[in-house]
Amino acid sequence: MSKTKTLIYCSLFTALTAAGAFIKIPVPVVPFTLQYLFTMLAGLLLGSKRGTISVVAYMLLGLAGLPIFSEGGGLWYVFKPSFGYIIGFCLGTYVTGRIAEHLKKKTIFRYLLANLAGLMIVYACGMIYYYVICNYVIDTPIGIWPLILYCFLLAVPGDIALSILGAIIARRVRPIVIQYLSDSNTPLLHTEETAK
Repeated sequence: MSKTKTLIYCSLFTALTAAGAFIKIPVPVVPFTLQYLFTMLAGLLLGSKRGTISVVAYMLLGLAGLPIFSEGGGLWYVFKPSFGYIIGFCLGTYVTGRIAEHLKKKTIFRYLLANLAGLMIVYACGMIYYYVICNYVIDTPIGIWPLILYCFLLAVPGDIALSILGAIIARRVRPIVIQYLSDSNTPLLHTEETAK
């Protein structure tokens, strides 16, 4: 696969993740955005390595000062409790992509399981970071139950819906992406994806 194609796709998903940050649904404490959908698709469609590169690039560009996070950008963002979710996006993308790469049968249900595994990583990172920053850095204490309520229970239904949507999209689009990323003289890879 050419480096040009890799750069194009990674840049595309970096841009989509940035755009997703500004598509918001009002939810208390942690804003619900479409970032998760695009970071998840980056792992499913580009694979663990390239997908993670695209999301890490998004994070680094935001920390460098570009206003591409949901509330701006800059190094100061590491002190925002919600920054843990961005770290979680990077790790979750890798996990989702890694699982998807090793699936023997590429079905919607199995893609969904890969998505949910990545989602749990996102929430684990996000909630732990949120708790630590609030209680030990910016002195705005939050208890365990409010943390679970606002940072998980209220937000996770929407992300589960996005996980289902991502699995459906990946099932239909991944064979096309793989064919494009492969050399023009190479047969379509993972042909079992188009068999079902």
